[in-house]
Amino acid sequence: MQMIIGLTGGIACGKTTVARLLAERGARIIDADIIAREVVRPGEDAWSLIIKRFGQDILLGNEEINRVKLGGIVFSNEQARLDLNAIVHPAVRRRMKQLAEEAQAEGVPLIVLDIPLLYESKLEHMTEQVVVVYCKEDVQLARLMQRNGFTREEALRRIQAQMPLEEKIKRADYTINNNGTLTDTERQVDELIEQLCPAN
Repeated sequence: MQMIIGLTGGIACGKTTVARLLAERGARIIDADIIAREVVRPGEDAWSLIIKRFGQDILLGNEEINRVKLGGIVFSNEQARLDLNAIVHPAVRRRMKQLAEEAQAEGVPLIVLDIPLLYESKLEHMTEQVVVVYCKEDVQLARLMQRNGFTREEALRRIQAQMPLEEKIKRADYTINNNGTLTDTERQVDELIEQLCPAN
């Protein structure tokens, strides 16, 4: 039996760790963030559209998009963020769909669409079940500040740009509480796989 699940959660809640644990247990991970970087490489359609909208100033010397500069623009301007999403998201969705179909053809039992903004982008229709990884807000804030070197204000702005975690948890089919140790998380991942893909 094959299943396509969506994996999401709040920023810095440990979704990447859960994806790695799922991959180690045989799941195929299709990562929206990686694909989002691939579809904006020089020469790609989305790359051209981004330059048309934001100008040549956001390019590095090698023609690649300066993600820090573009991030600074879109996180302080709601319309700019919406415009960027309208360019990048359709390209990412097409590529994810293609990779999921390839995994299905290969007979991979568990296909995981790792999509940070799954609910915000209304992509539940691409999945059969949704798993939300969460942790307490103070843990999330501390992890984000440490991981990205953000000030408290910058980290809060990134967190508040997403749907509240409580709302994601309410909508989820399954949740993984990532407040504890790695062992706690591993146990929950094993239980999740047992529920999604029971051993025949």
